[in-house]
Amino acid sequence: MDGHKPVTAGGPPGERDPVPARDPLASTELTFLLGISFQLVLAEFTRRLDAAGHGDVRPVHGMIFQVLSGDGATSSELAERLGVTKQASGQLITDLEKRGYVRREDHPRGGRRRLIVLTGKALAHLEAAGAILHQLESEIAVRAGGGTLPALRTELARLIRAMTGDGDIPPLRPLW
Repeated sequence: MDGHKPVTAGGPPGERDPVPARDPLASTELTFLLGISFQLVLAEFTRRLDAAGHGDVRPVHGMIFQVLSGDGATSSELAERLGVTKQASGQLITDLEKRGYVRREDHPRGGRRRLIVLTGKALAHLEAAGAILHQLESEIAVRAGGGTLPALRTELARLIRAMTGDGDIPPLRPLW
């Protein structure tokens, strides 16, 4: 069954009309649809990461790894990119450093600044997370129907550009 109860069409009680009841998601506000979609995908992604041995890493940590991939960043740069306070950034970095995911290095420009870079442990996480995410997206594409996901990606990109005035893409803030 698809979970929808057929609507009766004014006939005798118990007689069913083959037209399914109106989809309650069709009139749901866009912000809720986006939020629910995000929650569902993120929960499944996190579950699969846990099953792959990366259960100690939360979504915010993955966001940090994305910012730091490549040449790394300072704590202040990380805070700006994530849209969090410098204090929050520092606490996250300290936690990840204790767990072996990042290390602090002298900044190439000298001074008191420290560069935060990923360790091999974080790079292994990024590799696993990338593979899991691509597999999950492939499965979603099959379940949603062939051309649905590329069309959705295009429309979401248009929405973001319309909301930002074709400017810089804002940070995805770790609100969860």
